[in-house]
Amino acid sequence: MDWRTLIASQPALARIPPQLRILAERREIDAGETLFRIGDRVQSVFSVISGEVRLIRRDRNGTEVILQRSHGGFFAEASLGNKTYHCDVVATKKGAVLRFPAKAFRAALDEDANFRDAWMTHLAREVRKLRAQCERLSLHNAADRIVHYIESEGTNGAITLNQSRKDWATELGLTHEALYRALRRLQADGTLYIDGDLVAIAQTN
Repeated sequence: MDWRTLIASQPALARIPPQLRILAERREIDAGETLFRIGDRVQSVFSVISGEVRLIRRDRNGTEVILQRSHGGFFAEASLGNKTYHCDVVATKKGAVLRFPAKAFRAALDEDANFRDAWMTHLAREVRKLRAQCERLSLHNAADRIVHYIESEGTNGAITLNQSRKDWATELGLTHEALYRALRRLQADGTLYIDGDLVAIAQTN
């Protein structure tokens, strides 16, 4: 395993202690592949190193609800403290993940204070992201959700999308038709500047 290259692309992996690194396995994933399903026994901890995965659950009507999108780093961290996974994880793009044995991962957290502190920092950051997502989905107006997304997920009022408009609509909890209409309206009234995948809040004088 070329850890120098891995850490260059995913700096958070620098905190993985040596005894855990030697147990890590690289796994190639294909688009559409299911890594695990809700209720499966927790046997591994995963980190995306390329491609993208989605954590999903389904409501009583069978509608897919996206809990998290990950195109880099750990995901489904909450399952580490449980016996079974709390969601399905499906690869949406071809790529690769690192797989760590869950039992060894827990042991490393117990034994290595620096690793444990880094993991707690990571979890706190994920909680902040989740709170932003919950706040966004509580907004009833499509335009408000779009602007909130740019402000919370972008930089300096701009974001370069790394997904299709249809996938973005799903993440925003909108139909793709509602997203397209809102984007056209926001661009027409001068609220947004859109150039390909770049979506930015227009500067006002």
